[in-house]
Amino acid sequence: MFEFKIIGLFCSLNDQVTTLRQYDFLLGGLEEVERECKDLLIPFHLCVGDTAVCLPEFVRNHKIAAVVCDFTPLREQLQCVEQVKAALPVNVPFTQVDSHNIVPLWISSDKQEFVAYFMRRRINARLNEFLTEFPPVVEHPYNNKNTMNIKSIEWKQVRASLQCDHSVEPVKWLEPGYTMACAQLQSFCVERLAIYSAKRNDPTVNALSGLSPWLHFGQISAQRCILEVMRYQSQYKDSVEAFCDEAIVHRELADNFCYYNKNYDNLKGLYPWAIKTLEEHRTDERNPTYAFTEFEGASTHDDLWNAAQMQLVHEGKMHGFLRMYWAKKILEWSSSPEVALKTAIHLNDKYSLDARDPNGYVGCMWSIGGLHDHGYPNRPIFGKVRYMNYNGCQRKFDVKAFVAQYNPNCKTE
Repeated sequence: MFEFKIIGLFCSLNDQVTTLRQYDFLLGGLEEVERECKDLLIPFHLCVGDTAVCLPEFVRNHKIAAVVCDFTPLREQLQCVEQVKAALPVNVPFTQVDSHNIVPLWISSDKQEFVAYFMRRRINARLNEFLTEFPPVVEHPYNNKNTMNIKSIEWKQVRASLQCDHSVEPVKWLEPGYTMACAQLQSFCVERLAIYSAKRNDPTVNALSGLSPWLHFGQISAQRCILEVMRYQSQYKDSVEAFCDEAIVHRELADNFCYYNKNYDNLKGLYPWAIKTLEEHRTDERNPTYAFTEFEGASTHDDLWNAAQMQLVHEGKMHGFLRMYWAKKILEWSSSPEVALKTAIHLNDKYSLDARDPNGYVGCMWSIGGLHDHGYPNRPIFGKVRYMNYNGCQRKFDVKAFVAQYNPNCKTE
């Protein structure tokens, strides 16, 4: 299951912001990790608590020789890494790797990249160096006694002890873990990749990979997905290129933004032209306007928006094209751009399985503030930020069919 060699795995849980839905998916994946670790004679330890406290204590108690952690560009995790580094014994090496990206962030660029074009050039220049097959993970040759002495994790007790938001229940349409991620990847390649390029922006057609939850929780790597999809290059050239551009360039561009711009989740992180245009239209009339509870309850006048919100609430996901429409309408119907961005991020982080992810923050910033985009003709509320409307959606896909699937009690305009 693992795509890098380890001699031990340590996971710490302590987050009252994360929902039960998200923890359930995370823990389900870790259950599979524990089973495979046992088969490979690799010790697996789970700690429920503050990582900055639990991990250094564990290192001291078990005389750990070295610690390796993965990379994420978000501030809470970066702060946690710094806290762990400060608390570890000085004689214990602490190494960070970037398995989240294919080309490590600090190699692809040493500054914020403002458009995908330049990020694409930088990544493609190093891609062959890093887009390689993984070495196999083999049974550990010396750990038989160590693994025999480790008790199995009581997963029911772990779940019962979670101090998190229990109001958002787990979803039933997918299962966590590497095995199911591989099954999802295979079904995408065989059943949907052929139409991905032409139909990926149609919410009524099952053309997307659907891999985001597994990627977000590290249960499968983007590199593994890319290597598999590229096997179909000769059959589905356009689709393979489109998928790789999204999964490599745009995904790593999101990490780049969140790492080099500390205001990745507020309007100060936008480009000057976007800040200026939103400010110029701050006092524009907004009719209607909705409170957060109305957005959360899918109680707007727009049946398509309501259906997209219901998909997010009930399935923990939203079609990529509708995420753009959804967030832009929040801007149009909120009292200010600040309130709009806060609402979009809150709803995404609460209900989405891939919550608190660089892609999520960048998606909201793109929709509401024109991040990684350019200016368009000036219009009320949006200024020069790209606009989307209901009629445009009707021209792209069967709105009635989508609404009937997710919000059957609403009548289409």
